[in-house]
Amino acid sequence: MIVDCAIYRDGRRIPGPGDISDALDLCRLQDDAFVWIGLYEPTEKEFDKVTEEFGLHPLAVDDALNAHQRPKLEVYDDSLFMVLKPVGYDPDSDVVTSGEVMVFIGDSFVVTVRHGEEAPLAAVRSRLEHEPEMLQHGPTAVLYTIADAVVDHYVDVADELGTDLDELEAEVFSPARGGSRHTASRIYAFKRQVLEFRRATGPLAQPLERLADTGLLSLPVPFVHDKAQPFFRDVSDHLTRVNEAVEGLDRLVSDVLSAHLAQTSVRQNDDMRKISAWAAMAAVPTMIAGIYGMNFEHMPELTWLWSYPALIAGMAALEVLLYRLFKRRGWL
Repeated sequence: MIVDCAIYRDGRRIPGPGDISDALDLCRLQDDAFVWIGLYEPTEKEFDKVTEEFGLHPLAVDDALNAHQRPKLEVYDDSLFMVLKPVGYDPDSDVVTSGEVMVFIGDSFVVTVRHGEEAPLAAVRSRLEHEPEMLQHGPTAVLYTIADAVVDHYVDVADELGTDLDELEAEVFSPARGGSRHTASRIYAFKRQVLEFRRATGPLAQPLERLADTGLLSLPVPFVHDKAQPFFRDVSDHLTRVNEAVEGLDRLVSDVLSAHLAQTSVRQNDDMRKISAWAAMAAVPTMIAGIYGMNFEHMPELTWLWSYPALIAGMAALEVLLYRLFKRRGWL
């Protein structure tokens, strides 16, 4: 459905015709005006009129309708198409959720398509309407502000993930706790959330680098103002720091998982040593008692008055000796 449709001239929202075609024609008659249409999870039928009026490419339209796209930048004859994946993070459930924002910009128009609940388009429109000096730069300003808002939120999510990973690391390496029986599953689930975050941030690097590229051999990106390149470069720098943080999180959570598994293995070995030590201590009196339990006639010291207490004392002495030996070696 269409969430908002507005005409902007010289950075300010102005009243205009409600029909999309008339609004576009009005904007193209004025150099400093453009129309911005925002849609939320539109159906094919709802999007048909927008596609027809703005001449959007069928492949880009199919991507905008079906969603589940990687972040990318596509250049077509009559428009520029960019996909971004805003993310959110719930620290209570440790779940990363993602949405999608598709942005079409062209001659005097911007079309934004939102999927999911994480897209910050309402806040972006409100921010731009309060900054007419930014909005007067037209569709380029809208594209930049959307990318800037998405990447800035990446920074917040990366910080929250880092805080939760610190808590998980402290749990694993705590001398008192050493991790619970569910720690490994929690670490693995956390790693999956980092991977989900990485799917949103990683592929976006190349589109932003293209928008920010000022090299002599680089091709200009149509429908994007040349003077906007430093701004996109700033967003690209922020994204680079986010991707470095995500790489660090991924490596660290793998190290934490390896350390936890090593600790578990060490504890299991300690338990096995203790069990083996106690079994060895139990085997000595069992063996001696088993020998004397056999009904042979010629057994040593059977007729001696103190044979029974001497045998008990001998077994006790052997038990003390074994206990001290295992204790010294750290088995008990």
